[in-house]
Amino acid sequence: MIHMTETLAVHTVEGFLTPDETDRLTKLLDEHLIASGWAPVRPSDGMVAPDEIQEILAAGIERALPAIRRVFPSVAGATPWDYHDLGPGDRIDPHLHGVGEPDARPQRVARVAFHLQEAERGGEFYVETASSDALWTERTAEPGSSFFPGTRFAREISHHAGPEATAALSRIPRTRWTSAPPAGTAVVYGAQLVHGVATVHEGRLRKLITNLLDG
Repeated sequence: MIHMTETLAVHTVEGFLTPDETDRLTKLLDEHLIASGWAPVRPSDGMVAPDEIQEILAAGIERALPAIRRVFPSVAGATPWDYHDLGPGDRIDPHLHGVGEPDARPQRVARVAFHLQEAERGGEFYVETASSDALWTERTAEPGSSFFPGTRFAREISHHAGPEATAALSRIPRTRWTSAPPAGTAVVYGAQLVHGVATVHEGRLRKLITNLLDG
């Protein structure tokens, strides 16, 4: 059963991949980008990584599950990973995915972001916290759902929510927590946290993202 605190937690897994795994993943990804010609239309666009890369990342998740479950005890597995590639001028504005269907199974508990390459300047990942009730709906979890009874659900203020929702989020006072994780670290963050990526000023930010699901 998912507790509300899991959906609002932040955790890190240092050494998520070994140096050899990271080198192998980078080589495979570069080869795939050349062969496919993929390039993002928007900074928030992602590409589902090829199977060989999924296997490397799945091995990392399997090793990391004991550490992840100390903070997110309901996590049982992960979805396929998406690749994101941001260059100078790109950013991902603050947004909140929320829980779209609280009664669906399985449920997203958190997300994992593994930075394959950091930008030379800018491109920091962040989460934002706020005490405002404006981030929340009136929905609460009922007995028998995947969530602990009484769990509240945040509003969806995602890239697809429209300009009104984005403008509403911008009016809510928030505190930003910016991360600068060591190389090879995966950042795990709850599904009901506001998050985003600061503007890349120099260099290239390459990251892979997955969703962590309950049983």
